Amino acid sequence: MHFTLRQLQVFVAIAKQESVSRAAECLSLSQSAASTSLAELERQSDCRLFDRAGKRLSLNGLGRQLLPQAVALLDQAKAIEELLGGRSGFGSLDVGATLTVGNYLATLLIGGFMQRHPECRVKLHVHNTAHIVHQVAHHELDLGLIEGDWQHHDIEVHPWVPDELAVFCAPNHPLAGRDEVSVDELAREAWILRERGSGTRLTFDQAMRHHPNTLNIRLELEHTEAIKRAVESGLGISCISRLALRDAFRRGSLVQIPTPELDLRRQFYFIWHRLKYQTAAMRDFIDQCRAFTAGVRRSDEIVLPPIA
Repeated sequence: MHFTLRQLQVFVAIAKQESVSRAAECLSLSQSAASTSLAELERQSDCRLFDRAGKRLSLNGLGRQLLPQAVALLDQAKAIEELLGGRSGFGSLDVGATLTVGNYLATLLIGGFMQRHPECRVKLHVHNTAHIVHQVAHHELDLGLIEGDWQHHDIEVHPWVPDELAVFCAPNHPLAGRDEVSVDELAREAWILRERGSGTRLTFDQAMRHHPNTLNIRLELEHTEAIKRAVESGLGISCISRLALRDAFRRGSLVQIPTPELDLRRQFYFIWHRLKYQTAAMRDFIDQCRAFTAGVRRSDEIVLPPIA
């Protein structure tokens, strides 16, 4: 072979950091050692992997093709190293979760996983769907747990558990207690919605696409808890996952608005890069997630510790 694993490791670090100096720092190498490693890889293969603009390096076409395969090969090499070293192969796991999944499910799942594998280093990144997809596509995360089907040519998407949104309001709102509310009536209300780029907003917009009403969107917020507090305060109505509303509905601090004209069903999904090598940690965590939700028809039926 004309390359070493170290050269690939340096290449991947530079691709992610877009800087030789930052990559060298991440790998605890001198800048000259990192630069020499990349130069040797390109010289031995008689190719260029980056476009240079001053000190900034960005992947060219060949580099973009190489990156996912290099990441997968390094993951496999790490698994072999752990196996030969007598370790379990559960070295690390970087998980990304969208806000609903991250706030209501992922922390419990990761807590259970860490109890089973205390030797595994686990990181959880919580953001909206668009950001998690971007991180998975750029090899910044091993695995993503997202809301709604999101298509990306580099991403594999696998269904996990069904979910459903609900339109809701404060108990003293004029629409509270109604048996049915039309889309025309909803269009006359002030709305507080998740930001664009979130899976919740995507599902809501898709449900409304057949109804050409212009909504009065008073606020767009990035956090479901902030939306719930705003609705409780009487600032408007909203639409988020039933999973996030379950305890508020139980307490009576928020009430559902029945909307039979809207199809608010969706799925939670697992996503990973299509060339990602699935480590033992990834496989075990996915199996744990599926076991945790086995037999559940909708996410708000999952047994969770109650919130006071």
